[in-house]
Amino acid sequence: MPASRGKGELRPVLVACCLAMLAVGDNSTAIMAALPDMKAGLRLGPAELEWVVNAYLLTAAIFIVVGGGAADRLGARRSSVIGIVLFALASLIIALAPAGFVVIGARAMQGLGAAFAVAGTLAAVTEAAPDERRADAIGAWTGFLMLGFSIGPLVGGAVTHYAGWRFIFWLNIAAMVPSALMLLRHPAARGHGTISMDWAGLGLLVVFMVTLISGLQALAHSSGNALAAIVPLAVAVIAFAALLRIETQRPQPLVDFTLFANRNFAIAASLLFLVMSDIMTLLLYYNLFAQSVDGLHMSAVAAGLSLVPLSLALFALARAAPMIAAKIGVRRMLISASLLLAAGCAIIWWSLQIGATFVVLMPGLCIAGIGIALIYASAPRLGLAALPPTQAGKGSGMLNSCSFLGGTVGVTFGGLVFASHGLSGVLELLGASALASAVLCLRLHAD
Repeated sequence: MPASRGKGELRPVLVACCLAMLAVGDNSTAIMAALPDMKAGLRLGPAELEWVVNAYLLTAAIFIVVGGGAADRLGARRSSVIGIVLFALASLIIALAPAGFVVIGARAMQGLGAAFAVAGTLAAVTEAAPDERRADAIGAWTGFLMLGFSIGPLVGGAVTHYAGWRFIFWLNIAAMVPSALMLLRHPAARGHGTISMDWAGLGLLVVFMVTLISGLQALAHSSGNALAAIVPLAVAVIAFAALLRIETQRPQPLVDFTLFANRNFAIAASLLFLVMSDIMTLLLYYNLFAQSVDGLHMSAVAAGLSLVPLSLALFALARAAPMIAAKIGVRRMLISASLLLAAGCAIIWWSLQIGATFVVLMPGLCIAGIGIALIYASAPRLGLAALPPTQAGKGSGMLNSCSFLGGTVGVTFGGLVFASHGLSGVLELLGASALASAVLCLRLHAD
């Protein structure tokens, strides 16, 4: 693409893509503050409540790899519009949903839309920006995604308290519609042709992830019926073995396991899995505890306000992570961030033992947010830096897939622990996860 064309197109494309990512990021965390009200209004059981979160994360984890290929084959902006429209349509269905099963189905549709929108908008920004402005453009794209992610708890709490949980999804539509229209007004060149799909790989990936999460949920919600957990977990093991066998024999696999032969890439993927598990689990079960009669008995807006220290740390430190890494090295920074996350969980746990108040919770939430932000912002760069440029697309898809899968596994395991040991048990689980991240970082090749 000529530089002159890139300069003329960059602003509207960048605005459209950043607006879409703001909505995707906000949607991921705003719903956490709304879940107690959704549970009461839709009469959701514990397993159904987890699926409201997991349907989105699981579908996104499966199809984010497909979304990257679609951006190449259909064209980045066309793929982006498909994802944005799917996301907006799903938001409309949720806003009008009469029952929980409709919400869960539409959340899965949102995950599919997010998979295409995230991969497509990043490719669209990269395509539209001239070489000298590409780094700044990608930084803006990442910044708006993280901004949405960080303000989500406060926005979700305030909107739920003053307008009702359904209005969260009307806000998604308000952001997604102008984003799609702007991209349609600035079409780019067509892609390379129709999508060549690895259907066998996709089918096995779907079976593996769905049965894994179903089996884990059954451990928590099917007491006395061991087969409800054993059967899906056994199917998950068989599906993964078949996926590994088939994909390692294909010249162009959907799931490229050879990427994990690179130590730094494998560690980066593991860090993203763990940190997304940590943040989703913390937000979900903290909100359920904070808004429960047996917990902190907060309103939705008060729970959102109590998470402001975490949100501010997420946004500020995510932006500062590259500078910190340049000064002290990525390996040292990631080890320190993991230990900070563990320390933050320990402080929150301690505050629960002595009678949690906002003043006591604030330091722990802030420190945990710093740790999460530094890991979440740095792990993708670490993973992609370990690969040659020709594998950047596949690598990005695999990293995002691991991240989304980590979120759904964390929410599911968190449900098992929350049911038996409450928020204190969840914080112990998150602390162990953070320490595991620190151990992984010790294995990183030196900066």
